[in-house]
Amino acid sequence: MVKKSRKKQVDHRARTAEEFNPDYTEIKSDLKRIGTLASIFLVILIALSFIL
Repeated sequence: MVKKSRKKQVDHRARTAEEFNPDYTEIKSDLKRIGTLASIFLVILIALSFIL
């Protein structure tokens, strides 16, 4: 006996901008803050390497 496998049909329609529209404003501000802190710490480390 041969069993036939049933395949699920998937709707393959293109996603539009209305379906997926994320807001990255909070992430951008967090990345700016991280970059600022990293550069400040790097400058402090360089200054300390000359002093110590």
